[in-house]
Amino acid sequence: MIMDKIALVLAIIGGLNWGSIGIFGFDIVAFLFGGSSSAISRVIYTLVGLAAIWCISLLFRDTAAADERA
Repeated sequence: MIMDKIALVLAIIGGLNWGSIGIFGFDIVAFLFGGSSSAISRVIYTLVGLAAIWCISLLFRDTAAADERA
């Protein structure tokens, strides 16, 4: 499903950004989009958060049944 892939990519971007903050103290999203309080950065942070919530659903799906149907 395309939403799963989009959510996974956004969650990976968020994880890399948090890793950058933790290791280097550098927020990539804030750097690229004008600070952590800019509107664009806040939209990206929100999308990453929503993607992470979507990825939680991946843990509870019955993928074996989906593979049999494909």
